[in-house]
Amino acid sequence: MPVTRLRLAPGVDGQLADGLARLRHDLGLSEDFGSTAHAEAAAAAAHGPGDVPGRPAGRVDATGIPFVTIDPATSLDLDQGLHIAWSGQGWRVSYAIADLPAFVVPGGALDDETRRRGATCYGPDGTVPLHPRELSEGAASLLPGQLRPAALWTVDLDEAAEITAARVAPAMVRSRVKLSYDEAQAVLDGGPDPDGVGTVLRALREVGRRRQARERDRGGVSLDVPEQQATRDDDGSWRLTFRAPLPVEGWNAQISLLTGIAAASLMLDAGVGVLRTMPPADGRDVARLRRTAAALDVPWPATLGYRELLDRLDASTPAHAAFLEAATTLFRGAGYHSFGGHDAAPAPTGDRARHAAIASPYAHVTAPLRRLVDRYGTEVCLAACADRPVPEWVLAALPSLPPTMANADRRANAYARGGLDLVEAAVLEDRVGSSYPAVVVEGPRGHAAELPPAERRGELMVRDPAILAKVRPGPDGDLPIGRTVLARLVEASVVNRSVLFEIAGPAA
Repeated sequence: MPVTRLRLAPGVDGQLADGLARLRHDLGLSEDFGSTAHAEAAAAAAHGPGDVPGRPAGRVDATGIPFVTIDPATSLDLDQGLHIAWSGQGWRVSYAIADLPAFVVPGGALDDETRRRGATCYGPDGTVPLHPRELSEGAASLLPGQLRPAALWTVDLDEAAEITAARVAPAMVRSRVKLSYDEAQAVLDGGPDPDGVGTVLRALREVGRRRQARERDRGGVSLDVPEQQATRDDDGSWRLTFRAPLPVEGWNAQISLLTGIAAASLMLDAGVGVLRTMPPADGRDVARLRRTAAALDVPWPATLGYRELLDRLDASTPAHAAFLEAATTLFRGAGYHSFGGHDAAPAPTGDRARHAAIASPYAHVTAPLRRLVDRYGTEVCLAACADRPVPEWVLAALPSLPPTMANADRRANAYARGGLDLVEAAVLEDRVGSSYPAVVVEGPRGHAAELPPAERRGELMVRDPAILAKVRPGPDGDLPIGRTVLARLVEASVVNRSVLFEIAGPAA
């Protein structure tokens, strides 16, 4: 099941820091790229962008567009620069994406190492990056005031924010301002605008809202799952809370989504590319989610679909936050589907080409600093828009991208989940034996009666503190999915990275 990203306040030390280091070691995660790859990255950072094999030289001068980046406050790996303007009949979205092929030579040691990694991995105390930081947080990042190579998407929208045209070309850009989500939201809420970005942000709000409406029209859904945050009290103990996403985060995400939708269309028309796909939600998961809603006192009329319900929820409400976390079980099975490469696989059709949550064909092209696949998807789109052949190094890599990214996703999820287990264990280690009201959100895989006792486990959610952890049945052997129970904490070990509850009985 997908996990909520958790961020720790600065000052991680002792047993928790040691546990996170062991977790990275166990998963084979390291910032050591090897001496040859590091040397290639340092040379690329020092010399600047080079020619890309199979791509004609030359770039559009887009330095006159005042791009803005919007990211978490501490982020330096800035993939995306945004500008939106009213065109008289709709909006023009200019979206600059970091151009990694200008720094990573196909077939080199750095290319081999990034293909082994597949993605940046996020843990509670920081990241293990896909690229050396001198590139991902330096020469290739769209840092403000710096001249950078980019893949520049130009997407035209009508008044309802439907895509009317989309194209991408190599460019040189210069971001003007780096904003955090809090800073961007403050401007939109009427606060000071010292950087003069209010016009662009208001355009983002208008387009973002309309794209959210178009998403609902398609039957798509976005989950505003709260972010867990761990803070340290004066006595040194850890405390877990939820942070609800800001509205600007959803509007910003819609720009990435519309670009991915445009990219998928270009790939399908060209008969070559790699899509991000997801099967429709399983009816059993929807039924289980209805039981969870009832246990959390989240009203869900029988006539209302889950997409419509999700639109009504407020992630700042604890019960809604718990429900949104449980709702991630609807969106399992995401993967990648490549076609038209050296394996000559045909382009997918129908549901096989769609991402069920987005309700459209979709491709990852907007985060190449953090995901390997985006580098190749972008190159396909650049070739399609220039009416030239896709480079040989892209065609050769396409068949291997789905398994490579599947491994990267598993590793990233294991790191995120393991980090969460560690922090939850640190929060709870002195509370073993205590009982909490909780909701069982998932049961064991397979038939519980046929499983050995050690595997007869599910997951529960405790509202306060904000915990999602394993649970085993009580003496009666029951795991009542979707019901509120009293759960006793029986294990909380930072050393073992484990938290385990046991059903103690029905909630009072």
